[in-house]
Amino acid sequence: MASKGAGMSFSRKSYRLTSDAEKAKVTGIVDEKLLNDYLHHVFSPPDHTSPAATSRKPLSFQNLPEHLDQLLQVDSEDEESQGQDEGRLGPSTVVLDHTGGFEGLLLVDDDLLGVIGHSNFGTIRSTTCVYKGKWVYEVLISSQGLMQIGWCTINCRFNQEEGVGDTHNSYAYDGNRVRKWNVTTTNYGKAWAAGDVVSCLIDLDDGTLSFCLNGVSLGTAFENLSRGLGMAYFPAISLSFKESVAFNFGSRPLRYPLAGYRPLQDPPRADLVRAQRLLGYFQAVLSVELDPVEGRLVEKKSSEWQLQGQPTVLLTLAHIFHHFAPLLRTVYLVEAVLVNFLLGIVEAGASAKAALVVHQVLDLLWLFMEDYEVHDCLKQLMMSLLRLYRFSPIVPDLGLQIHYLRLAIAILRHQKSRKFLLSNVLFDVLRSVVFFYIKSPLRVEEAGLQELIPTTWWPHRSSREGKESKEAGEETAEERLRRRAYERGCQRLKKRIEVVEELQVQILKLLLNNKDDNGGEASRYIFLTKFRKFLQENANGRGNMPVLCPPEYMVCFLHRLISALRYYWDEYKASNPRASFSEEAYVPPQVFYNGKVDYFDLQRLGGLLSHLRKTLKDELASKANILIDPLELQAATMDDLDEDEEPAPAAAQRPMQALAMGGTLPLPRPGWLSSPTLGRASRFLSTAAVSLMTPRRPLSTLEKVKVRTLSAEQRTREDIEGGPWNEGLLLGRPPEEPEQPLTENSLLEVLDGAVMMYNLSVHQQLGKMVGVSDDVNEYAMALRDTEDKLRRCPKGRKDILAELTKSQKVFSEKLDHLSRRLAWVHATLYSQEKMLDIYWLLRVCLRTIEHGDRIGPLFAFMPEFYLSVAINSYSALKNYFGPVHSMEELPGYEETLTHLAATLAKHFADTRIIGTDIRDSLMQALASYVCYPHSLRAVERIPEEQRIAMVRNLLAPYEQRPWAQTNWILVRLWRGCGFGYRYTRLPHLLQTKPEDAHLPSLQKPCPSTLLQQHMADLLRQGPDVAPSFLNSVLNQLNWAFSEFIGMIQEIQQAAERLERNFVDSRQLKVCATCFDLSVSLLRVLEMTITLVPEIFLDWARPTSEMLLRRLAQLLNQVLNRVTAERNLFDRVVTLRLPGLESVDHYPILVAVTGILVQLLVHGPASGIERATSVLLADPCFQLRSICYLLGQLEPPAPGTALPAPDRKRFSLQSYTDYISAEELAQVDRMLAHLTSASAQAAAASLPTSEEDLCPICYAHPISAVFQPCGHKSCKACIDQHLMNNKDCFFCKATIVSVEDCEKSTSATSSAA
Repeated sequence: MASKGAGMSFSRKSYRLTSDAEKAKVTGIVDEKLLNDYLHHVFSPPDHTSPAATSRKPLSFQNLPEHLDQLLQVDSEDEESQGQDEGRLGPSTVVLDHTGGFEGLLLVDDDLLGVIGHSNFGTIRSTTCVYKGKWVYEVLISSQGLMQIGWCTINCRFNQEEGVGDTHNSYAYDGNRVRKWNVTTTNYGKAWAAGDVVSCLIDLDDGTLSFCLNGVSLGTAFENLSRGLGMAYFPAISLSFKESVAFNFGSRPLRYPLAGYRPLQDPPRADLVRAQRLLGYFQAVLSVELDPVEGRLVEKKSSEWQLQGQPTVLLTLAHIFHHFAPLLRTVYLVEAVLVNFLLGIVEAGASAKAALVVHQVLDLLWLFMEDYEVHDCLKQLMMSLLRLYRFSPIVPDLGLQIHYLRLAIAILRHQKSRKFLLSNVLFDVLRSVVFFYIKSPLRVEEAGLQELIPTTWWPHRSSREGKESKEAGEETAEERLRRRAYERGCQRLKKRIEVVEELQVQILKLLLNNKDDNGGEASRYIFLTKFRKFLQENANGRGNMPVLCPPEYMVCFLHRLISALRYYWDEYKASNPRASFSEEAYVPPQVFYNGKVDYFDLQRLGGLLSHLRKTLKDELASKANILIDPLELQAATMDDLDEDEEPAPAAAQRPMQALAMGGTLPLPRPGWLSSPTLGRASRFLSTAAVSLMTPRRPLSTLEKVKVRTLSAEQRTREDIEGGPWNEGLLLGRPPEEPEQPLTENSLLEVLDGAVMMYNLSVHQQLGKMVGVSDDVNEYAMALRDTEDKLRRCPKGRKDILAELTKSQKVFSEKLDHLSRRLAWVHATLYSQEKMLDIYWLLRVCLRTIEHGDRIGPLFAFMPEFYLSVAINSYSALKNYFGPVHSMEELPGYEETLTHLAATLAKHFADTRIIGTDIRDSLMQALASYVCYPHSLRAVERIPEEQRIAMVRNLLAPYEQRPWAQTNWILVRLWRGCGFGYRYTRLPHLLQTKPEDAHLPSLQKPCPSTLLQQHMADLLRQGPDVAPSFLNSVLNQLNWAFSEFIGMIQEIQQAAERLERNFVDSRQLKVCATCFDLSVSLLRVLEMTITLVPEIFLDWARPTSEMLLRRLAQLLNQVLNRVTAERNLFDRVVTLRLPGLESVDHYPILVAVTGILVQLLVHGPASGIERATSVLLADPCFQLRSICYLLGQLEPPAPGTALPAPDRKRFSLQSYTDYISAEELAQVDRMLAHLTSASAQAAAASLPTSEEDLCPICYAHPISAVFQPCGHKSCKACIDQHLMNNKDCFFCKATIVSVEDCEKSTSATSSAA
């Protein structure tokens, strides 16, 4: 092997200087006495060897090999064969039996030690069994779900329902349900969590079986095990779908060895002894220096030792590594010897000195070991480090995690090692994202949180937006002291966690270093390639089971990545004044269409990428100078056709039995779901990354760039950062974008990846962990209720007092536990710093969307997840970070709210966005936005032109679009202005269940008069806007209410059957939804009539009469259905079925009343007369329905006062908390007016013959004649028909015009 350091060369096979002549040629060799002293100092004999036996003979490089061989000889017991031992049967290397010892479908890692459940309850056992002695193996818990871990015999038969512990002679521990299993089950042990280590112990001498959790014994689980002839026990596990573990049978040092128990696989004892001795010799070299001038040895600290190229030292190290290097390729020896040695360096010294020593050790490894040996050694070293980090218990000072991270940083500071690990190990094998995760302790006592947070506290009410709870009294002095003590404890915990987070950020800063490009590609560009693959694995869900990163890991990784990204972004700004600060960051729009960044199969706003390239190729050429190659278009089309087909070679490599139920799958192996330290699937779901040909000269305005395909690995630094006459990632800059660079192009790709990460799983995890806070609120409410009962309980009822006291103690203990766990969750997920990270991502997305919107049709190339992240990150900031942190405290809060409001208002009806899901998300986000005062005011602050355009889109006809969401938006703009429409809880629920004060409440009304005015102006402007909008509203109301009536008929029939049939909950939900839609549509009609009454009452408009008649018809139908005595609606409401709580008289009747009051009380005199005549002319009108509103069977006599409301009968007078006296008086005037008008109409009406009635509705007299066919009907029928059809009812001839019947008759008479 060639020495890389001292300018001399020597062979790996022999370092002996064979003659004095050769020795004389080598300069720098010290004199024989000093050399002898040095070698004796370094190669001191083992403790049990007599010094006299080895020190009599002088040492030199000629006899050093024999001397070293003698020192490395081990005792005969250590050299014993590691084959069959008494008490054990099977191969000496113990793995999982993937050939026959399994049941169900399982995914097994390449090393046959990690396993993932891929069926209901799969089972697998090991290849080795034991029948005598005391044995142990360890299981590393990667997920904390349903698993049963233990032992079984070969005769045990399992299936998809029964696993280990469910049959005779099989025994298991289940930490998910905290039980032990052997046919029957009882409580046992503690709950396990992801990151725990379970030790499974069997003592076949005494016939007992027990378990340990993180080295702590859980006690004897089973006794009197069956032993004797044919009884041997295999390690075994049963696990449910997607649960994962990794076994350690002894291939690695046990994390928690127990005296007297042997691992199933023997350790390499002889090699371990040799490695420990060689490490001692290596340490001796680092602790002494040669002083040739004085002729003596100088003792030095390891941190002060430096490799100076002395031949004596180099030759000495070469002899050591000649034996040491092969041993350092073994995982057991790396973890037992090298990791412990390096950890000792890190723990003993300051960070800088320790990093220097580790750096020198790595230099020596690269210098004296072959490349393949160093590669194996570094791989095993990082695997061991990651395993130690993930499966170490949480201690109060997080000391273990800190030491492991400091060592990882020291290793990654070594440039050559860092590049190797990035290229071949990190992301590819280790999934190094684990290094950025801080696991949450499930058992707060073991994590020391009781010492850190001795005083617990919890909030007494929820302050989540959109909810109200009972007002709490002022905080007492005792509660204030407890809260402050709790907050101090939380701060102590947060400071300790911040130490770990800072170390994690340092790791990412090293991986994002782009200044280490001497001798190869810089670390950042290697990281970008691996990071993109990581994102693809987590985004691509096709084909085989995706290799998913757990959401809890992704959250921590995102926050550390944002910190490192902003550090380098602002560092670049410091040296480049024309660049922007990270606070102004966004992703330029050309990144989305120039093909430099691969977005895999993620949906674009305008649809599929291949479709966009074909339809927008002219825009790409004109705005971005990008020419789509026809061959690329053809290839993209073929990719779309074949994208679901699996490549033939990959399909052929997979064994057929692996695809059947009951088989194990050695490939693919999703590393995230199995052992986190064991590689990943060798098959990688890949799609071609499209890039641009790098131009070598400036492009004129007429020249185009052709697109060609490049894989992610083929991209160079120049493809990303650009060069002379090449803009790299920013190629194809549209004229709307500024010329000066924002930052380094590579950082833009990292930023794009961070936004994608949030969309993949971070938002989901943020919402999931809010459950801890919800649990605290629920237990706090239960504790308060229990304490209230204790105060009210008679002192004589000691039995009740005892039960209540017991309950109080349980709730208090649970709250103590949850409040400490909540402190951990807040520190790691919901701290102020984490909130600022999410807020920064929100602003990045808004700026990116704004810049993308400027480029016109090319906006369609933007991936959908940018809009999704903008919506979801705002939702997270609003709902997940309270009550500790408020969004209103964020810098630029009002401006950001307005910016988001403008984005939602502009794009919820954007024709460039075609995806149904993202359009629905935008609509729902806008509906939520206008529901709260702060965000509604932000909508009102956007430019007037955008506001009007938003309202115009809301008033578009409801057909062919998601009209329900649109209608809800309009209703929320009105809520608080309508008749009896100011409630925050459904009034009928509070009347029937006043004790249910914890029922979810509605948001307080916050109407927008400004947006209402825009709506009124738009309805008045065009002749077609109001008719088309109102016609669609009336159509949808007719459909929604008809569907509702049909459903309650089915529900009533099911309830009346003798056999008790349960009504489908989905049907109840749809029924309630139709009712709510009917109410909301009625409220929109009420708003329209209030704002623009002339649309219905000014019959100079061509459609007013028709709209008024349709409205009257629907109102009468609703009133008749709802107000009839003991009718279908009454009976269903009386049932009070779960899911139909919102169905009641009040919501729908007050909405109808509001419309009638506006028509018959507030309108102009002429309008009131027209509305009255139309209402009374409708054949469905019943005065009794109007009387029902005030709880009357018949109208009162003129001049008499209203009777008192009957509690058993519905009456608006019963809801005085929600309906004002003035509104009741208006209803009274309306009833009096209709009573009088109805009497007058009855007296004046003349009998009509059947021949004069409309042949369509038989309700109105004939009043219209169709031209040219001459058929007749009433005006209401023909007007409604002509809204959708121009053919005659009877002869199907095309109707050219409609004339009044009287005009037509007079014209005929004149002609005659």
